[in-house]
Amino acid sequence: MAVGYYKLKSAEKFRFTLHAANHEIILSSQSYESLAAAEAGIASVQKNGPLAGSFEKKTSSANQPYFVLKAGNGQIIGTSEMYSSEAGRDNGIASVRANSPTTDMKPA
Repeated sequence: MAVGYYKLKSAEKFRFTLHAANHEIILSSQSYESLAAAEAGIASVQKNGPLAGSFEKKTSSANQPYFVLKAGNGQIIGTSEMYSSEAGRDNGIASVRANSPTTDMKPA
């Protein structure tokens, strides 16, 4: 069975993305000041991503559905892309729930 993976990128700050097995980005992180903080963010996605209650469904000012993934303390740890439909957003949530526990890392 194919599995998702994370990519950790660094420039001046650190960011990570969660990818589905088809290589599509399904969640993007905020910027982190350190590698250790970004790694802690990935661990938080691995812990909270499988939990249905960790997701907040939203709609952008352009009326596009998207979602955020929140940690137990309510802090946003990842944001989805903008979707063209609520069904697409809900499929994105299901994909994050299925792929977030992975420990696979690929180079950015």
